Order: sequence, then structure tokens, then C-alpha cells
Amino acid sequence: MKTKNHTKIRAHDAIVGILYLASALLAYFVDVKWIFVAVAVAGLQIISPLTKFCPVYFVLNKLMPESDPIQGGS
Repeated sequence: MKTKNHTKIRAHDAIVGILYLASALLAYFVDVKWIFVAVAVAGLQIISPLTKFCPVYFVLNKLMPESDPIQGGS
């Protein structure tokens, strides 16, 4: 696997982690309904191996065309 692919995977993990953390903080400090952001992200992560679609990888594949496409994107 190329180094650029490692960078893409780390960027994906960072973005998803930030979404989880932001959702938890907003749910705690603002309104509990923000927890649905975390639920949506989790749902997308659970179903992405079946559908071969991840919105974060879709964007990263467009932003990093020099690396191999991940999750079937091009």
C-alpha cells in the first residue's frame, strides 16, 4: 500500500473521529438531539462494506487523485 493511501486512511479516521467527538460534545453541552449525528456516522460505517460507499472516502478520493481509490471510488 502506498504512503499516500496511509495518509488517506488516517485522514478518514481523523474526520470520522472529529465527527463523533463533536456530536458527543454538542449532545452534552447543547442538545441531546445532536447524538443523531453520531448515529448517522455509525450507520454509514456499518453499511459501507456492503455498499462500497463512504462519503468521506468519496471526498478524499476526489481531493487526493494521486493515491489509489478506496471504497470503490474513482
